[in-house]
Amino acid sequence: MPSLPVLLVLVWGVGSHGFPAATSGTREQDEEVVQNYLQNYYNLKSDGKQIVRQRNSSLVTEKLKQMQEFFGLKVTGKIDADTLNLMKQPRCGVPDVAQYAVADRTLRWEHTHLTYRIENYTPDLPRADVDSAIEKAFQLWSNVSPLTFTKVFEGQADIMISFVWRDHGDNSPFGGPGNVLAHAFLPGRDIGGDIHFDEEKTWTNDFRNFNLLQVAAHEVGHSLGLLHDNDIGSLMFPSYNYYGDVLLSQKDIDAIQALYGPSKNPIQPREPQVPRACDSKLTFDAITKVHGELFFFKNRFFLRTTPSDERADLGVIADFWQSLSRGVDAAYGVVNRDEVFFFKGSKYWAFNGDQMVQGYPKNIYHSLGFPQKVKKIDAAVHEDETGKTYFFVANEYWRYDENTRSMDTGFPKEIAHGFPGIGKKVDAVFQEGGFFYFFHGKRQYKFDPKTKRILTLLKMNSWFNCKNK
Repeated sequence: MPSLPVLLVLVWGVGSHGFPAATSGTREQDEEVVQNYLQNYYNLKSDGKQIVRQRNSSLVTEKLKQMQEFFGLKVTGKIDADTLNLMKQPRCGVPDVAQYAVADRTLRWEHTHLTYRIENYTPDLPRADVDSAIEKAFQLWSNVSPLTFTKVFEGQADIMISFVWRDHGDNSPFGGPGNVLAHAFLPGRDIGGDIHFDEEKTWTNDFRNFNLLQVAAHEVGHSLGLLHDNDIGSLMFPSYNYYGDVLLSQKDIDAIQALYGPSKNPIQPREPQVPRACDSKLTFDAITKVHGELFFFKNRFFLRTTPSDERADLGVIADFWQSLSRGVDAAYGVVNRDEVFFFKGSKYWAFNGDQMVQGYPKNIYHSLGFPQKVKKIDAAVHEDETGKTYFFVANEYWRYDENTRSMDTGFPKEIAHGFPGIGKKVDAVFQEGGFFYFFHGKRQYKFDPKTKRILTLLKMNSWFNCKNK
């Protein structure tokens, strides 16, 4: 009897207790989708009844808590905005907490020299780009394991790869635009290990739509026997996220080596640098407030805290501000205009909430008046009282007047002169309660701009709820 591989599907999900305010039609849609979500991924037993609509259902509350705990959300058992937002992200359809009890199946290949065949090609990309993406997807895993992958051009391969439409004969039809991205099968005979991409999606080799390498590398992980990881930095994280580099985390490496052993000729992989709130070595690229919440930016991620909760939520910058997929160098907000400015290299963006202001991005030379020698802004902070914005570049700083939209005369000046004691360079800075908080390396300084004195020296993660911080 052939093994029965578990089907893994990338889908769009939409996020009952405590729904955010919505129209009755939206609420009904959310109730239906939440029920489907919990049934599909958290083993909610409903017997065909709409139990999400029943108030105070302990079963629904329990499943919501499971989901929130898995994704590191605040565990309330209620559908809040963060929970709904996460439910709306593209994700893989394998259950997150269910036990896998499919009889007579394997979780790993019994041989390490595997073949793959691309049965057909998407017209969205040149054939060479598809070949390259698939080859790189396999190479990520072969670099850290004894597995090898050989492309064949005819006959049956261990892993068959195809771009297909709607009902394609595996009892898991694709649903057209907006639904399923791709699916794969765990190792086994016949269809085991195979990968299917939905041809109705637009496949790319960049940030647009769906990056083929990102999806392929995730699906190859399933084809080799890996399940999901709840670490957002893992390639096997359930949600689709493309950061620009497709990399394995240490947890991905540990997982594949647990199945197949270490590589005989290991290639040291670059690991995605995901910030950990309580990491003693944590540093930041930029920090600013957005609608009362503090955002700490690092690489392509952010850590977020609210005034009422010091728990740090981890997120992807591009999920909030799509144009900032490469991360940010500096950021500051102007509260009375409800605008937040982000800097990367010689360009900068202005946003109202998550909507980019018309006319942006702009360059820092013509719009702000920086000389051409300035290649990037290290840090920036806006002083609400005076309407002045301070820009820090290397060991100097500039002062900009937000009211006149011009650079103040007499600048730049040395940081050591205007802000004595904080050092010669600033990594990040923000204002809170009339004080500036400067970050450099592993140090944080609370600084009084009126007296020009350091008030206290703090640890980098003092804003997070860390033990022994």
